[in-house]
Amino acid sequence: MSSLPRSSYDAIVVGTGPGGASVARELARGGASVLMLEQGSAAPLTGTLGQMAAMAAVPGKGAFIHRDASLLVRAITLGGSSAINFATAAPPPRAMFDAHGIDLEPALQELRAELPMAPLPDSLVGPMAARIMASARALGLDWHKLDKMIRPEACRSGCWRCVAGCPFGAKWTARDFVDEARRHGAALRDRARVTRVLVEDGRAVGVEAVLDGETRTLRAACVVLAAGGIGSPRLLRASQLLARPAAFFSDPVVAVMGSVDDIDGGAEVPMAAGASWHEDGIALADLTLPGPMYQAFALQAGRVDRLLAHRRTLSIMVKVRDGIGGRIGQRWVDKTLQAADRAKFDRGTEIARAILQEAGASHVFASHHFAAHPGGSLRIGEVVDAGLQTATAGLYVCDASVIPQPWGLPPTLTLLALGKRLGQQLAQAR
Repeated sequence: MSSLPRSSYDAIVVGTGPGGASVARELARGGASVLMLEQGSAAPLTGTLGQMAAMAAVPGKGAFIHRDASLLVRAITLGGSSAINFATAAPPPRAMFDAHGIDLEPALQELRAELPMAPLPDSLVGPMAARIMASARALGLDWHKLDKMIRPEACRSGCWRCVAGCPFGAKWTARDFVDEARRHGAALRDRARVTRVLVEDGRAVGVEAVLDGETRTLRAACVVLAAGGIGSPRLLRASQLLARPAAFFSDPVVAVMGSVDDIDGGAEVPMAAGASWHEDGIALADLTLPGPMYQAFALQAGRVDRLLAHRRTLSIMVKVRDGIGGRIGQRWVDKTLQAADRAKFDRGTEIARAILQEAGASHVFASHHFAAHPGGSLRIGEVVDAGLQTATAGLYVCDASVIPQPWGLPPTLTLLALGKRLGQQLAQAR
């Protein structure tokens, strides 16, 4: 990946997360010459927390100054967010895209036919997730298994590495699509930092990127930005193609935790099951995390007394659909909770506490919030059109930044569908 086989390409795709990898695969399948540029590393995933921390934790401005600012998580690595997500395959809300004349159903049907996408078998649902599910159902909640992008035959029961990057090939990631694109002739450069989009006569003609410490000009007939809900608006601003700093949503999360005496666990596939109140913008799921991450949450909440209770602590994720706001600067990201967001957290936390009480848990506490799905910063209908093209001809965006409304859902499957749709359209237009 140290050299480039061509001086120009039919398409340059900036970013290799679900959206970018899906676009690149479809273009390469269609015979286009494609260059994928990834800012992070293509090193194999090891499933270690050290590797995850190196590529994923990005503090927002003020994150350690006032409680109401999020720690923002984004993945700078080959495969993007899919490398460290919980492998949950949530379908896109159809009405949100229908309003813009976007039909994702054909792409979704193709993806469902080729990707692992189903609830976990009972044998892979850990004892903590099972206890939470039974307690939620005892309260009359519609708590059910969630579709996971996991290959059960390769998944190792009692392994916690989904969240840190599965090294066993059990969890599907966008790296699979990158590999397929390369088999069809696409080129990949990792550790490639794109600094701006090049525009001539009102049309995108390539990018400027730093490769091996040298600034290079790379040309293409079209450019697809897939650098994520934070990275893509930053690139547009750096290219003087976005007038003002973008606002965004972040899907903030808290973890509500409580200890029981009759479970000795702590290593499970997270988000095996859950429930959602989509109209209210609230979703809950089990959230068993690795010991060091649990301890970080306990310390953050000031619960030093619970540091050694990881193996018997049930944890429930409370995620809310937050409003568009904040600011994506070129160096800092800043977003605080709005009053409506706090009200949703209050309700979701109340439900989580009731579930834990039903499960017989004690020493219940809640973490501070963090955020893992930044998006909506270059929304369809405002910055890009229904074809995901910007006001600059030949320049497209395909990542969580284009989601047209506040979200509250894991975006992977939606981004794969948007990427498949865009890649097929661009390939047909050649």
